[in-house]
Amino acid sequence: MTGRASAREVIALVTDAFTELPYPARNFRRDGPLAWPGYDLSRARGAERTGESESVVCGTAEVEGTRAVLIAFEFGFLGGSLGERTGDRLAAAYAHAREHRLPVVPLVATGGSRMQEGMLALTQLQRVARESALTRQAGLAQIAVLRDPTTGGGWATLGAGADVVLALPGAQVGFAGSRVRPADADPAAYTAEAQVAAGAADAVVPEGELRETLGRWLRLLTGASGEPAPVPEPLGARDLPASGWDAVRRARSPRRPRAPKYLDAYFTHRVAVRGDRCGGTDPDGMLCGFGEHGGRTVAYAAQTGAATRPAGYRTATRLIRLADRLGIPVLTLVDTPGAANDAEAERQGVGAAIAELFGVLATVRTPVTTLVIGEGGSGGALALAAPGRTWAAPDSYFSVIAPEMAAAILKRPPAEVAETAGQLRIRPQDLAELGVIRSPERGTP
Repeated sequence: MTGRASAREVIALVTDAFTELPYPARNFRRDGPLAWPGYDLSRARGAERTGESESVVCGTAEVEGTRAVLIAFEFGFLGGSLGERTGDRLAAAYAHAREHRLPVVPLVATGGSRMQEGMLALTQLQRVARESALTRQAGLAQIAVLRDPTTGGGWATLGAGADVVLALPGAQVGFAGSRVRPADADPAAYTAEAQVAAGAADAVVPEGELRETLGRWLRLLTGASGEPAPVPEPLGARDLPASGWDAVRRARSPRRPRAPKYLDAYFTHRVAVRGDRCGGTDPDGMLCGFGEHGGRTVAYAAQTGAATRPAGYRTATRLIRLADRLGIPVLTLVDTPGAANDAEAERQGVGAAIAELFGVLATVRTPVTTLVIGEGGSGGALALAAPGRTWAAPDSYFSVIAPEMAAAILKRPPAEVAETAGQLRIRPQDLAELGVIRSPERGTP
């Protein structure tokens, strides 16, 4: 497919079968609700050019075997703009999705609200936001695909408001359309790639991979299960550490397996959730997403061994909230020396980000399973640990603070760091005896 794809073309690209929904009828006065001169003619020209009677095509479809409601924008019809009739179609599509318990996939290509309908067009954004919120409350997934362009209210509701946001390469994406930006604005900031880098979208997907990728996301996000995620097998040492300092050295060893190795061993396939939707990402500190384990969907949030930044905690919170709403069990892997504590982390609200994650894990209904796979450094690690459902690998430790810092706080010389580590009782077997973890070895949740 070349150039800007039509609504029907993008539907054909991603679906195995498509059935268009019936549309609500609405009678307009001549030239629309504002009696805008030439509006009827503009609509007629758009219909002649595209073969469509409105800027969206809505229906049910199968995408790689999973049924969903699709909303495809036709940019050739008045720039894919939203008017009252567009709102009617969108509301009907979301209502159908809730009635039949189907996920929703907006295939967005729009310039925003329709000028010829004024504020009546703009208020359709409130209407769409409500429909999306009701669908979210119903526990149904929403996966947006951003096409070129996705701007204005369409981006701020159907796009950015989705649970997962995928985008085609090079698509123009931003709240400000090309004709209303500052004259000196950098065009590179208004792209799909820039939105992924800023944590506002999850992935850029080439056109040829879109059907398979979308199908995989739909299968995973519709795989609700009440059973907890099994505890992963330990991949490193099997024997328990002899001392507290031995536990620290093994957890800090560069040869000790990290999160990517655990995730690869645990899941047959997985897809990544990226970004905190607040302008931040933490790809070096936190890995989040959904995968398939034993034929079931499991969500994961995994620390990588680095200090976790505020965006990492917020991304994990976003992931766990989504899994809770969809009824999907969660696996968390704890491995961090602690939360990032530099000045920039403070400016980005690291304390608030950790507090929010603590609160989410304390209140979610979906079961959460935690395995400590390396360093468990203070509250920055504990924030990702499930209360009462945490296990620890033999080559890990969990501590109120790093032994070196504990010694410094207690005004002990460096020579007493190893002794301090023992006194802190941070070994897996110590933690099990204290009741902090369930077992230092693999167990059944």
